[in-house]
Amino acid sequence: MTAMTMAQALNAALRDALREDERVLVFGEDVGPLGGVFRITDGLTKEFGEDRCFDTPLAEAGIVGLAVGMAMGGFRPVVEMQFDAFAYPAFEQIASHVAKMRNRTRGQVPLPLVIRIPYAGGIGGVEHHCDSSEAYYAHTPGLKVVTPATVDDAYWLLRDAIDDPDPVIFMEPKRLYWSKEEATPGERRASSFGRAAVRREGSDATLVAYGPSLPVALQAAEAAAEDGISLEVVDLRTIVPFDDETVVASVRKTSRCVVVQEAQGFAGVGAEIAARVQERCFHSLAAPVLRVTGFDIPYPPPKLEHSHLPDVDRILDAVDRLQFDDEPDVLHLAREAS
Repeated sequence: MTAMTMAQALNAALRDALREDERVLVFGEDVGPLGGVFRITDGLTKEFGEDRCFDTPLAEAGIVGLAVGMAMGGFRPVVEMQFDAFAYPAFEQIASHVAKMRNRTRGQVPLPLVIRIPYAGGIGGVEHHCDSSEAYYAHTPGLKVVTPATVDDAYWLLRDAIDDPDPVIFMEPKRLYWSKEEATPGERRASSFGRAAVRREGSDATLVAYGPSLPVALQAAEAAAEDGISLEVVDLRTIVPFDDETVVASVRKTSRCVVVQEAQGFAGVGAEIAARVQERCFHSLAAPVLRVTGFDIPYPPPKLEHSHLPDVDRILDAVDRLQFDDEPDVLHLAREAS
């Protein structure tokens, strides 16, 4: 076990992948000698040279287009989009070529590439630097979408992503870059792709979270415990593929579910999770599946982001609405009738 930050874990994953497989290349804006805006690629150019880790022009579509060609040529490129909203100019390449190449060629041309995207808020950044854009990628068939919430997962999920034969959108929660935990880089373990993790056992309700929302969900579970409410917390780890089995087992056990996401609520990943839970757990549910999300607005100025992001109070308010007497919400029905 080694104590490290998430940024250090990601750096270690890239370094180990470069060391073990000469086909792995790392490139993007300022990822070379500077080491990236968040220093995730710090020291890689010095150790492996400019042929393996290099800077590109400020042209996201060109970066991803180059990665497509290199992956078709047998390399395993890992590219960085400097910030979440900076990736939008590359979306045509991602949706039209990255996601479709294997299907278009009837499986003859896989694209083993990783697109790293620092995403979400909580760092006091301005617009175009704090978007939660995971729904765009999750909605695009042909992509795997990954978002670690722990230091250990940051290392291993990135290693899994680089080894995967298909394209992976690897979304890194910026606010967690400096979180420090024990991690176990080193000896290879089974892939975590498509497997959620139960981070806290509980019996009264399930909180489903991912990426930057996991720490606040765990804080809410701790606060709820002080009031005698036992909340189970499930960390998705991968949005695509989605682990129905773990989520369904938890909700069938607790009979209640709240989905927590930092992104805006309308048509988001949380809506898909709520639908899947409703379809698979209908006869086990004692209350409607609820969501706690960011508001349906463009990302606010830094001084207002604390009001926009889901927090412990908003999660506990949702938990309070879960009808723990297992009876219909009579007050709500009365309002509708009037």
